[in-house]
Amino acid sequence: MNPEQILPLLAFTFVMIGTPGPNNLMLMSAGANFGFRRSVPHILGISVGCQVLLLAIAMGLGQLLERYPQATLLLKIGGGMFLLYMALQLARPRKPRLDVQEELKPLTFLQAALFQWVNPKAWLMLITVVASYANPQQFVLSVAMIAVIFFLMGIPLISAWNIGGVALKGWLQQGQRLLRFNQAMAVLLLASMAPMWM
Repeated sequence: MNPEQILPLLAFTFVMIGTPGPNNLMLMSAGANFGFRRSVPHILGISVGCQVLLLAIAMGLGQLLERYPQATLLLKIGGGMFLLYMALQLARPRKPRLDVQEELKPLTFLQAALFQWVNPKAWLMLITVVASYANPQQFVLSVAMIAVIFFLMGIPLISAWNIGGVALKGWLQQGQRLLRFNQAMAVLLLASMAPMWM
């Protein structure tokens, strides 16, 4: 990777990871519902899942999907179904406050990692970064640099979304605010699917 590509790669990474998408919206909701500590497995699952997906794309999975558009359609359907399921879980009215923690649970490390395989934003972001920034002459080294940058920038950026949810937690505990917040997050989660069908 050429040194002049580092700054654009950092900017691309910041924008792609830091902007709203399924992962960030689910993390914000997890922060508001469970706090930061209980969301750590979710955060780490996203980070590790994206790393594994990045390596799979770099090894040729992205080209395979371009060759077989039916597989891309299956990923879109699978991702859409999962996001619809998550949105429905978020939007449901809950039992009294004491039972919320038993009813609604944060994503586990494995669930968050596996979700990356059906997350349309993750696929778009990682295929684009490999195609744009991986140097064919030093492919392994450049993909390793991309992976390190994504990992090191990703953890604080996605954690910020979770911490934003945590900051709202006290305010959301009053009246119906948490239900309304979860319903708004569910709508935004569904809206985040729109780009994958265009």
